Order: sequence, then C-alpha cells, then structure tokens
Amino acid sequence: MGLSVVIVALWVLSTSVVRGGKVLVFPQDGSHWINMKVIIEELHSRGHSVSVVRPSDSWYIKGTSLHYKSITVDVPGGADEEFFRSFVSRQIQIQREGKSAWTRLSLDMELKDRFSEMHRKVCEMVIHMFGDKELMESIRETQYDLVLTDPANGGGVMLAHYLKVPLVFNVRWTVHGEAHFAIAPSPLSYVPFPIAELTDEMGFSQRVRNVFAYVFRQHLYRRAVGPPYSALVSRYFGPGVDYFSLFQAADLWLMRVDFVFEFPRPTMPNVIYMGGFQCRPAKPLPRQLEEFVQSSGQHGVIVMSLGTLVGQLPRDVADEIAFSFAQLPQKVIWRYKGDRPTALGNNTLLVDWLPQNDLLGHPKTRLFVSHGGTNGIFEAIYHSIPMVGVPLVFDQHDNLSRMKAKGAATVVDIATLDRNIFSRALTEVLHEPSYKMNMQRLSELHRDVPMKPLDSALFWIEFVMRHKGAAHLRTESYRMPWYSYHSVDVMAFLLTVVLILLLATFVIVRWLLFRMCCRPKMKHD
Repeated sequence: MGLSVVIVALWVLSTSVVRGGKVLVFPQDGSHWINMKVIIEELHSRGHSVSVVRPSDSWYIKGTSLHYKSITVDVPGGADEEFFRSFVSRQIQIQREGKSAWTRLSLDMELKDRFSEMHRKVCEMVIHMFGDKELMESIRETQYDLVLTDPANGGGVMLAHYLKVPLVFNVRWTVHGEAHFAIAPSPLSYVPFPIAELTDEMGFSQRVRNVFAYVFRQHLYRRAVGPPYSALVSRYFGPGVDYFSLFQAADLWLMRVDFVFEFPRPTMPNVIYMGGFQCRPAKPLPRQLEEFVQSSGQHGVIVMSLGTLVGQLPRDVADEIAFSFAQLPQKVIWRYKGDRPTALGNNTLLVDWLPQNDLLGHPKTRLFVSHGGTNGIFEAIYHSIPMVGVPLVFDQHDNLSRMKAKGAATVVDIATLDRNIFSRALTEVLHEPSYKMNMQRLSELHRDVPMKPLDSALFWIEFVMRHKGAAHLRTESYRMPWYSYHSVDVMAFLLTVVLILLLATFVIVRWLLFRMCCRPKMKHD
C-alpha cells in the first residue's frame, strides 16, 4: 500500500514539472533588464538552461553570469547608457521650456527620432546574427524550447519566428506602445490611452482627447519603427508579411501590471498578469544605512530615486529639492550622482545606489519620491508606501496619474518644480492620512492572490515548454483585415440588404399606387 502511494506521488510530480528546458532570451537593455533578470534567475534555480543574446556594447547585461550563458553579438545594440542619458536630459530640457502644444510636439518628435535610431540598430543586430551561419547553426543545434523577450524591441520576435519556436513576452510595452492595445480589444470610450493621462471614466471632451492621443501616437510609432522592421521582415519572411503581426502571434504575454494598478479593461486568455513579480520582503540594510535610518527617530525616512536614467538633475532643480528636504524633520536617502546641491541639509544622505525594495520595506520609511517607473511603483504598492511623483519621460506621467487617481500619490511637474511646490507636495502626503490608507488598501488587494506573481509567470513559461506553445489561448484576429475585425463589411452588407429591401418596397408600393390610379374607369349602363 505504501509503495503504491509513493509511486503515484512520483508520477504526479513528474507530470507537473518540466525537465531542464532551454530558454533563449533576447532582452531590452537598461531598467527593463532588471525585471528580466529576476525571471532568468528563477528559471535557472528550477534547472532550466538560459542563454541571453546581448550586443557588444550592452549597458546592464553582463557577459558572464552564474545564471545564464551569454551570446554576445559583435555589433552595437542601439540602447547604451549614453543614448538613454542624453535622451532623458533632452526631454527634461524641452519640458522646462514650457507647457505649450509646441512643447508636446517637440517631445514626441524627439521620441520618434531617438527610437527610430534605436530600432534601426536592433534590426542591424538581427541581420548580423542571421548572416552569421556559424552562430545560427549553433543556436539551432541547441534546440531551444522557447524564446523569452521584451517586445520593447523586435529582435526576439524576429529570432523566434526565424527559428520557429514558441514565443513568450515579458511585457508592458511593445514597439507600438502599451501592450494591451496590441493584443486585446481596447474601446477608447473607457480604456484610456497611456499618454492621455486619463481614467476609465471619461466625459465627451476627454474621449476626444483619448482618441486624438491614440491616433497621433500610433502614427508616430509606425513612422519610428515601421521602416526598419518592414524591411527586415520583407527580407527574411516575405514581402506580404506585416511586421507587427509577428508580435501579435506570440504564444504568451506575461504582463508586468495587474488590476490594482491598471483600470478595468478587456483582456485575452494568453495574457498573464504578474505585476509586482520582482517584489519581495525586505532584507536587512547594510550597517551604515541602517544606522542612518534608525537615527531618524519617530519622524522616519523619505526615500528618493529617479531611476537609472537620471545621472543628475538641472542644478537649480536639485537645489530646490535639497532645500525642501532640509526643512523636514525626517531623514532623507536620495539616490543622486550629480554635483552636491548647495542647499543640501544635514538630514539628507546622497548615495550612488540604494537597495530600493529593502528601504521601502523598512518600518521607518514614510514616503517614496519617484519618477514613476513600474518597478518602483509596484515596490511602493507591495510595501504600502505613499508617493510623491516627479515624472520625467516615457510612461512615467501616465503611471503616476494612475496612482494619483487611486489616491495614493501626488504629482509634481518638473517644468514648474520649485521649493514651495515640492515642499507642499511632501507635507501633503506625509500628513494627510488618506494617502497611506489608500496605498495600504492597494497593497492588501495586490497581495491577496492565490499564487505569487513570479510563481504564476514561471508556471506559464513551463506550460509553454510542456505543450510546445499555447495556440489554444491565442486569438487569430490579428490576421483579419481591419474592416473584418470591426465588422465593417458585415455592417455594409446588412445596410445594403436593408437599402435593397426598402428600395424594393418603395418600387412595389409605387407600382401598386400607379396601377390603382391608372386603372380605367368602368362604364355603367
């Protein structure tokens, strides 16, 4: 009896796991690599073999690691540190010049030009790979079970289709913007387009703004990424293939948000939500940092980080922020690499790097000043720390507008930031209890799930390995022309039928009336 139980238990375990699979990763460099690395390390811990494709000038992705084998392609990848730092500095400069429509257009044009350059270099990297017969033969011989990629660039998408292996996304953004708009029905009447900074409750003027933002930005995306990817796809997959249909054909979309952050909206069966998957309980701080935190007493600590792309702020802005911090009883830990602000107070510690998750999870942390990246936002939600947002570029304005709409943050515009505005924002969030209460509620909702987000992500990656894809979850609607997808042809057909029936009825009635009017009168004797 005991032996049979053991045999059944072993059989169940053997059917629920994947024997060491082989995963080929084509990541996006920069801050996106931080969350991709979390998944890679977890895959490695489960016995899977991971290979990571990286350009020779990679910024974050190291050539050697205990968790993966690197495949270094000897060409620039188009997204090095200098590229992003100069772009962010330029974006801040343009924003500070004013809030006019011309400023908004200038920001968008700068975005288009820089990203067009980046995607062109990604395509050159892919062409170099495909042209290296020895490299591609080595990749084919490895017989990877799937390609895991961040579709903020298209390199991994092209590689998966070239190798004909299942494709899994670690995604928030594609080359065409927010990922939901690429895969799921997105009615603009109640689904806010990210850059519009709206909620799911829109009046008429807001819906007009939402539609305009969607149409304009989609046009911009196509102008930026269409030429290099269309040429690449035409060269390797045939002239009749739309490059974006290869993105839409992905087996699985691991979405780096959840509905604590996202507004309610339609979704699809192959979209798996893993918002906050990188969050974890706080670890002990380094000794010197812990001593500084403890020295804050009952007032606690403020943590400030504007992400990896901001080396330093304009000098006058940094001085205004430093002056505001100096007036507070709290201690401040500020990740900042620029020149030391002249107004820096004794209560403020400048650091080149900080253990953000561990600091946000410390019981003495009261407030998080952030640029609004999704990694930081979910860590703040996980640890229930209210926020003051200082958005700079990309999706940060929209991310923070969502947190503001949920009552967990207030937002300061970099273009108008001064000591008075920044001090009011800090004081409001520190002393108005609703911010902390709202963030605690979001944290409770975020944590109240049947499976941890990272475990869910890994389950579905292994699911794709076990079943050689997930075609049964994937809609084929992306293959339909736009007029079929929106049933324009059906509506046109039905309208035509109705018009024909109305016309036929009109003709028949007219003919009957004519017959009645023209019937010869009978003579009576």
